[in-house]
Amino acid sequence: MTLTNHERELYPTVLVDVALFSVEHNDLQVLLVRRLQEPQAHRWALPGGILKPDVDESLEASARRVLRKKVSVDISHLEEVCTFSGPNRDPRGWSISVLFYALLPRDHIGAVIKDKVEQIDWADPNKPGHRMAFDHDVQLAAALSALRQQVEGHALPLHLMPAHFTLTDLQRTCEAILGHPLDKGVFRRRIKGSPDLVPIDKSVGGAHRPAQLYRSCEGFVFAA
Repeated sequence: MTLTNHERELYPTVLVDVALFSVEHNDLQVLLVRRLQEPQAHRWALPGGILKPDVDESLEASARRVLRKKVSVDISHLEEVCTFSGPNRDPRGWSISVLFYALLPRDHIGAVIKDKVEQIDWADPNKPGHRMAFDHDVQLAAALSALRQQVEGHALPLHLMPAHFTLTDLQRTCEAILGHPLDKGVFRRRIKGSPDLVPIDKSVGGAHRPAQLYRSCEGFVFAA
């Protein structure tokens, strides 16, 4: 069904936007895309797109489709953050955008430029260094705050970890998200005996003080 211009004015556009986080060299990064088309052509944005009711079974399914279509990314963890709405946030008219954040290990990401994307960049979510399209600077801040709240509530960001990792690796990932160092002793006591961490029969670091390697448990859920 094709809507007339009048009908488009009556019905808001529904979109999804995704802050895709990863960690590299102990730094938290977010994936940004440079828009190829209007509106806001050549401006940087979070990957996003319009809900397609004939294709998408849910908003989450729409977010996953958008990431596959725009940057060739299949994600393991996606979490809804909040909703942005209003008549002025998008020059096309009244719109509703549902914001998600996603977590994925950097070695699982083969982000490539695809549909309606001019360029991609991995940026510091605190200071992305780009002029953002729409209200995506506010959305990014909201996504980062939501992620930090989860980790501050003692959720373990295992969806950002490689298949095997040490507790030091995990602590550094938590520090990258929170933006400040953590006391090693306090951190180790907090995660001691966590059912989310499974030790494996392998270690790294030499013969004298090898570090135990871990993996995440089957069916791990990122929740505080």
